[in-house]
Amino acid sequence: MKDIESVIAQNIKKLLNEYNLNQNELAKIAGVSESTVGKWVLRKSTPRMGAVQKIVDHFGIPKSYILEEKPTNLIEVSQRTIRIPVLGKIACGDPILAEENYEDYRTVLEEGLPSGNLVYLEAKGDSMQPTIPNGAMVMIREQPEVEYGEIAAVLVNGNEEVTLKRIKKQGGVIFLMPDNPAHEPILVDEDNPIKIIGKAVKFEQDL
Repeated sequence: MKDIESVIAQNIKKLLNEYNLNQNELAKIAGVSESTVGKWVLRKSTPRMGAVQKIVDHFGIPKSYILEEKPTNLIEVSQRTIRIPVLGKIACGDPILAEENYEDYRTVLEEGLPSGNLVYLEAKGDSMQPTIPNGAMVMIREQPEVEYGEIAAVLVNGNEEVTLKRIKKQGGVIFLMPDNPAHEPILVDEDNPIKIIGKAVKFEQDL
């Protein structure tokens, strides 16, 4: 069995090759210096768990990809992956200012993904619990309308902030409804218009 330094060095080299990265690019992802990544590759040191977590979060891979030796008798099956952009955090409580530029990317398997343009938004707050937990990465399919009862990413407050709510219609009036009864619904009217970004199709949460 190889020592941990050799295992990690081999896995880091494989990661750099598979994602066509140089050491400086990986250093930025991990939040460390380029020389630190060089030490990992040369088996002079091992990454701290915080750096490992940043790497696996960025690429959507398990920690074992970095930390564990791969059995040599297994045949790897190549699977196509795509990178989906992550937008500014999505508010599941009080809406927060939404930055429209991409903050990051998440690499996911292409197989089984919904059709259409996809983006991720990070849920913040507890207004959509228990359906969507605080901190979950919510996949949004861009579309201008959703069915009543579905969860949508919605621009509010003059299209400057984004929130995640269930679209409900009661007596001809549209509401943005939280799933958590501790939060109040938001009335949609001329004084409080909304713009739907898209439909929430799935979410992911790291342990």
